[in-house]
Amino acid sequence: MQTDFGLSVGPATAVVIGGGVVGLATALSLQLDGMATTLIDMPSDSPAASWGNAGHIAIEQVEPLASRAAIRSMPGRLFWRGGALSLPPRDLLAWVPFAMRLLAAASPARFAVGCAALTGALEDAMGAWKRLLEQVSARELLLEDGHFIVWETDRSARAGRARWAAANTGRATFRDATPDELSELAKLTRGPIAGAVRFSGSGQISDLDALAQALIGGFKKAGGARVEARIDHIAVEGGRAVALQASGTRHQASAIVVTAGAASRALLEPIGHGVPLIAERGYHIQSQDTAWPMGTPPVVFEDRSMIVTRFRSGLRAASFVEFGRLGRAADARKWARLRKHVAELGLSFDQPGREWMGARPTLPDYLPAIGRSRRAGNLFYAFGHQHLGLTLAAATAEAVRALVAGKTTPFDIRPFDIDRFRGGA
Repeated sequence: MQTDFGLSVGPATAVVIGGGVVGLATALSLQLDGMATTLIDMPSDSPAASWGNAGHIAIEQVEPLASRAAIRSMPGRLFWRGGALSLPPRDLLAWVPFAMRLLAAASPARFAVGCAALTGALEDAMGAWKRLLEQVSARELLLEDGHFIVWETDRSARAGRARWAAANTGRATFRDATPDELSELAKLTRGPIAGAVRFSGSGQISDLDALAQALIGGFKKAGGARVEARIDHIAVEGGRAVALQASGTRHQASAIVVTAGAASRALLEPIGHGVPLIAERGYHIQSQDTAWPMGTPPVVFEDRSMIVTRFRSGLRAASFVEFGRLGRAADARKWARLRKHVAELGLSFDQPGREWMGARPTLPDYLPAIGRSRRAGNLFYAFGHQHLGLTLAAATAEAVRALVAGKTTPFDIRPFDIDRFRGGA
């Protein structure tokens, strides 16, 4: 018996390529759905963003960053002007073509399509995380206390409030911080607080290492197999995909799912998919010793484009959008800038802190790629989640599980078809 997608109903097998949070969630979801699943965790040329992000479940980020408003703001956000946007000259040949595609994707029509697509994907992102974590007995890792946005000047506070009031934030809402909340925020920083808002509906993972352990542990307990190996390429034989290691080892399955983040481009382009993906690198520093109270929601210092998150493991300050290539050495100036922000704000942070840099997989329209390949009947993909990888991991896993089973997906995945980039779009 076959499904609509030509996959054997049973015994069904799956190979998931990529062990970041999207890959882990997808492999776990497929295994729990009765597919004998192998997760191939590939070594990376650059650390994955899955475990170095701010831990923020950002359901408010319904508007794609490929927008006219974002483009207008870019000159003022450049790193050399004190901002968080970095365009390294050494990677000019990587980010110029990407930037041209981003400009095209920021047209009002495409921006509207992107908003509608992300609205659907984010609609039940929190619910998807609850369902997944409950299945691995780790529901306590998801905190639902929203987050704060803080401004340091009256001018930026007025502009920031107006900007958020005009934005589409999906199911998330916000209000002015109360006097008590402002008082608590003032205890966290020596910097001025000219205004602050508190979002509701968003959330946080309390410990990303514990999240990885819970997902891996749940996957193995359910019978899944996890191996560390590098997939050299994907071949299409008789209309079906086979994943091949450089050693010659072949991985065949009813469903092969590419969730390899920024490395997905190298796997899919040789079989005919256009994947104009860039490594959008972010940086953080983290202190283990901090007086920042546990349970404090993430705080965005918007004037500095920096988010500060209290994890069980310490306090993390994260920032930067650096368009570059995988495997490039980190730019130490980014960590120095973060330390400067932390010092100027007087945060409870034991300097210098642990350094991290990793690559977000980003497509020019700031939408992920989720779907089934037209090149092979058993090939699926889920990558390119940019700043929303953690946020959308569980929801993406549910969508891939439904897609592989030939069922209706929980949200419309048509806007996320990777073939939207055919013809240079």
